[in-house]
Amino acid sequence: MKRWARLFKHRWMDHSDSLRAVPDDMATRLAERVRASEARHTGEIRLLVEAALPTSYVLRVRDDAALAGVVRDRALAWFGRLRLWDTEHNNGVLIYLLLAEHAIEFVADRGLARHVPQEAWQAIVDRLGIRLREGAIEDGLTQALAEVSALLVAHCPAGEATPAHNELPDEVLRV
Repeated sequence: MKRWARLFKHRWMDHSDSLRAVPDDMATRLAERVRASEARHTGEIRLLVEAALPTSYVLRVRDDAALAGVVRDRALAWFGRLRLWDTEHNNGVLIYLLLAEHAIEFVADRGLARHVPQEAWQAIVDRLGIRLREGAIEDGLTQALAEVSALLVAHCPAGEATPAHNELPDEVLRV
């Protein structure tokens, strides 16, 4: 029965839920923070808020243990679709929020992932999760962006030899 409840929840939620979670004014401020961050390093950051999974993904969730893998697969699919893997220095980062499951996933490209241990990413995810549970969406995302930016500045700084340039859009995707 839990599987059917999950399916119903994902079919019930839609794009308007993402827009309510991150209204236009918040999305604009977050995009400005991404833009300011990217001026300090050679990485690319994308922030995506998805209301619900497509049915094909939901049907793959057999139990709660399988959910994390399905959410990770969806984040990886978006990572590819948004071409974060195709940046000049292979140092793109996707911050993915799935509203229907209250799930957070970070995907870092190989140029950055080899320098930053998984524990560091998980710590950022954990702090973001706390802020989201408190209802502080913008503050939580701002803090997460600052922490990701610090990692990118430390490992992929902009310099004269590799000036920062914006390869991908900065806007927050709300789907």
